[in-house]
Amino acid sequence: MTDAIQPELPLPAPPLPPDMPPLPARMINEYQYCPRLAYLEWVQGEWQESADTVEGRFRHRRVEQSSGELPEPDQLDEGERLEARALTLASERLGQIARMDLIEAEDGEVIPVDYKRGKRPHVPSGAYAPERVQLCVQGLILEEHGYRCSAGVLYFVESRERVRVAFDAELRAETLQAVNGLRLMAQGGRIPPPLDDSPKCPRCSLVGICLPDEVNFLRRGGVNPRPLAVPRDDALPLYVQAYKARITKAGETVEITVEDQPATKARLVDISQVVLLGNVSITTPCVHELLRREIPVSWHSYGGWFLGHSVGVGHKNVELRTAQYRGSFEPAFCLGVARSLVAAKIRNARTLLRRNWREAPPPEQALADLKRHAERAQHAAALPELLGIEGNAAAIYFGHFAGMLKRSPDDPTFDFAQRNRRPPADPVNALLSFAYTLLVRTITVTISAVGLDPYRGFYHQPRYGRPALALDLMEPFRPLIAESAVIQAINNGEVQAGDFLRAAGSVALKAEGRKRFIAAFERRLSQEATHPIFEYRASYRRIIELQARLLGRHLLGEIPEYPQFLTR
Repeated sequence: MTDAIQPELPLPAPPLPPDMPPLPARMINEYQYCPRLAYLEWVQGEWQESADTVEGRFRHRRVEQSSGELPEPDQLDEGERLEARALTLASERLGQIARMDLIEAEDGEVIPVDYKRGKRPHVPSGAYAPERVQLCVQGLILEEHGYRCSAGVLYFVESRERVRVAFDAELRAETLQAVNGLRLMAQGGRIPPPLDDSPKCPRCSLVGICLPDEVNFLRRGGVNPRPLAVPRDDALPLYVQAYKARITKAGETVEITVEDQPATKARLVDISQVVLLGNVSITTPCVHELLRREIPVSWHSYGGWFLGHSVGVGHKNVELRTAQYRGSFEPAFCLGVARSLVAAKIRNARTLLRRNWREAPPPEQALADLKRHAERAQHAAALPELLGIEGNAAAIYFGHFAGMLKRSPDDPTFDFAQRNRRPPADPVNALLSFAYTLLVRTITVTISAVGLDPYRGFYHQPRYGRPALALDLMEPFRPLIAESAVIQAINNGEVQAGDFLRAAGSVALKAEGRKRFIAAFERRLSQEATHPIFEYRASYRRIIELQARLLGRHLLGEIPEYPQFLTR
């Protein structure tokens, strides 16, 4: 006697709430391909362009323009042939809305035609399930509006082939199950788990946001993740600091003019953000174009103080920010995150000191003390105790900072005794302060783009105008990026004694010295390092984004701990 298999009954989704818009039919395609992808795009508002998405939009440019009209169902004549392009219809019952590339009417029946980039796949059904289900949704919507629709067509642009898809009972059942599954998932507010070692992931445009291998590895271990399969991005920040410089838009470029000097041009596709220092103006059309392209504009005082940044409408991931706020009000959670951040900062500072010490023997006692403070930080009972541990470790570290600098007996410019600020009293402190300003701006822009609120932290307490979360995530990267850039700039001779202004007991960089130091800082951000957990290489710029996204995964409960970046 064999056990009877109980068939699955499709669970219908509840009616859409009045304030919830219908879901785009293309999300059915994404859901059928990968439920997590559909959740990221629809619920969390994530999006990332790829070569495939750009090409697909280019291929659709003809059908995006509306033309022709579709008569009412009772006005279709049996022998009449009609075409209508870019028609949008919605279904209240399905909770779906579809923009249909092309609708052909023949012999009283309508046939939706959906354009697809690429070539026809050589599979028995003529097309993959996600495309067939998406097309069937269009047919169901047309039927709800009173039209007869028993089949549709997938047109593959690259191979110029049409594949007929019959809307039989099996495909309709599969489509309804996908519709209900998508709506239940969207209204349930729980992100589906990532696919497990799937060949779909490397080609997905959201792989660097979804982090399927990384999340699975942190949850249960196993094989190290595949290297991040994200497209190469050569765009870099554009810094403008010339006095009374003016930035305007000219076609696909921005032009920077300073009085009567020839204009300097930069292509918009090569710009990741625009950084303005001091008295620099930018035209409204240029700001509009930057916001449309999601290119932030950062504003600094002439001395380099970070004032803020302008972005577009902001990230749509309310779910992530809700989890961030919830965690920030839980003392135990805040302490746990703060412990790991401070311990990672001390360990990275110790590594930097050990690597860059210029004399023999190395400062064994200082290295041992820093190791001990890092271990103490992991077990601090409260934030005040953690602050004390951090302060003691900083005193040891900066007490030995001069041992990493190349100095001349005849030139005391880069002599360094202790850390001071507001204002910095010597050139080394001036460089450190400016480097921290550049780093906090970099991290603020990154975590804003990820969807987190830079002003609500876990270790640094909220204070008006202070990006507390950016300062939190900055802690482990201070030695690796900011202080390392200072050491390299001094030791390589990129900044020299004549690059500093001294007035009223304070020291600041001149424009030319600042320009060279910015180049050193950006070079450090572009340098690659091996991730200590995932064991693949990525630039520090990419690692900062990865760490911000991993914090988001921790806040949403997908991974048990926030993994720190520790260099060896």
